[in-house]
Amino acid sequence: MKFSILNRQTQVRSLTTKKYDLLIIGGGITGAGIALDAVTRGMSVALIEMQDFAAGTSSRSTKLVHGGLRYLEHLELGLVREVGREREIVHNNAAHIVIPEKMILPIIEDGNLGEFTTSLALYVYDFLAGVKKSEQKKMLTKEETVKIIPLIDSPILKAGALYYEYKTDDSRLTIEVLKKAVEHGAECVNYVKAESFIYKNNKIKGVKATDILNDEEITVYAKNIVNATGPWVDGLRKKDNSLKGKRIHHTKGIHIVFDKKRLPINHAIYFDTGDKRMVFAIPRQDIIYVGTTDTDYSDNLENPTITKTDVQYLIDAVNKIAPTVKLKLNDVKSAWSGLRPLIHEEGKDPSELSRKDEIFHSKTGLISIAGGKLTGYRIMAKDVVKIVAKRLFEKENREFLKCQTKNLRLSGGEFPFYPDMSNLINYADRKYDEYKQTGISINDFKRLFYRYGTNIDKVSEKAFDYYSEIRDTKLSWLKAELHYCVNYESIATLSDFFIRRTGMIFFYIDEIYEILNVAADMLAEFLNWDEKTKQKNIEELNIELKRSVVFD
Repeated sequence: MKFSILNRQTQVRSLTTKKYDLLIIGGGITGAGIALDAVTRGMSVALIEMQDFAAGTSSRSTKLVHGGLRYLEHLELGLVREVGREREIVHNNAAHIVIPEKMILPIIEDGNLGEFTTSLALYVYDFLAGVKKSEQKKMLTKEETVKIIPLIDSPILKAGALYYEYKTDDSRLTIEVLKKAVEHGAECVNYVKAESFIYKNNKIKGVKATDILNDEEITVYAKNIVNATGPWVDGLRKKDNSLKGKRIHHTKGIHIVFDKKRLPINHAIYFDTGDKRMVFAIPRQDIIYVGTTDTDYSDNLENPTITKTDVQYLIDAVNKIAPTVKLKLNDVKSAWSGLRPLIHEEGKDPSELSRKDEIFHSKTGLISIAGGKLTGYRIMAKDVVKIVAKRLFEKENREFLKCQTKNLRLSGGEFPFYPDMSNLINYADRKYDEYKQTGISINDFKRLFYRYGTNIDKVSEKAFDYYSEIRDTKLSWLKAELHYCVNYESIATLSDFFIRRTGMIFFYIDEIYEILNVAADMLAEFLNWDEKTKQKNIEELNIELKRSVVFD
């Protein structure tokens, strides 16, 4: 249980007593991917994150591992090819949280794409991305489109297209990558903030950091340091006195959540907004989420704001494509907001900026990476680790393995079969038969299964134990989940659990209010909190809940 919060003091001690081949600052998907790539090649690796893992952009995206169809518009063919092919790799390595999703693209009057251009774009997309035959595009008549999604029957609808994307849980994907990195020997510690750099002969040698949970100053030494902090990349470049030339351009994207009864669609839609932008509406069990906006942002990076204007923009977009639903502001169950750390380009609007990643080299030796997409995290990591490996070879004549992550199943994705959806569904059904004696419903069990994958046994076995004591299905499974996240996923707070390990604040916010206090009691028991610490956690979570439902 090396990745347990209960083992954290040992982890912090390791940070201060070793000199690593590589120290990564930033615990989002980019940093996690770099840690896994480097440690599986044979490097000694440490990673620190000032908040919880995935607390920034990597828990606030559209939650799609997608092939980059929109990049065709800007003729970024290389990017389409790269992320399209990576999509299949990410699915194979984490099939429990990267799930194929049919996507309907309505073709409307005066829209971005006509029937011919849509057909051509999707053909090129399928070819470049290497899309397998069963998931290649299909053009639809207006009648076929309406049959699939009756809500979008309107005079402006001309036809449609069907293609595939892959939906995911971005923060869970990040956690599964980190767990696999830790399994291979990386030290990954949350709530450790890099404050300043340590130099020798004008070369970067280490980091002075604060262990936030213990309010202690520590130093971490490494032969190579990578700045993978997403929206905070330029802040660290500034501390290194290397913020020159290209810089980060922050844009904000928000997503809003509706009850499926209020927006009854069974297939995801990718549709025109009417101002040359496109928006997704994606079903997830009994909710639908809609996003995203794309606006310039220059305010608080930790908690990007959600305005009524942002929310209304998305509501208006849905009402245009599905005029009979007549959504209103009070139909929104919850919302989230995230930042894109893009590379600034003069004269371009936010939605026109490239999503391509870029690596910055400082004279001090600091490596910074910014931009990029969730789908391409493994390729971004590969590029960074290649640089580190070359440096270590030149200085120490050490050779490392080539990239190992293409066929490396992530934690929770280690299924004993090829993970297509039929095999996955059958496996989940068999697992349910083993644990249904606790009274859990098939829907609730599958929600957990697609959260933890092959690690479901560790959760289920504890649920069995707790059920024999508590005799309450909901509470026994809640306690089992909390136990698992404490011992295997390094949660330190209630917010870690409800936001980034379960995603409940995004998709099942009403359920949090029902179990918040009892969850606090259980976590207090596991982490030996006093009453003051428990109440502090409750208050912090309530602040996050308010941010999700109250808009400026």
